[in-house]
Amino acid sequence: MLENFWANAAFSVTPTILVGIIFWIVMRSILRADRTERKVYSDMETEERARRAAKAAETSK
Repeated sequence: MLENFWANAAFSVTPTILVGIIFWIVMRSILRADRTERKVYSDMETEERARRAAKAAETSK
């Protein structure tokens, strides 16, 4: 009886744990992708501002 109880308990908890792990992996990948995208966009924006500032300085001479 006791072995059957622990087996049922393990089988009951296992799907919840697996879904939680999958959810964690998906959310982690989404957050990392967002962080990377924001960094790339920030770098692009910095380069564009520097290019426009150089162009403005060139035309004002």
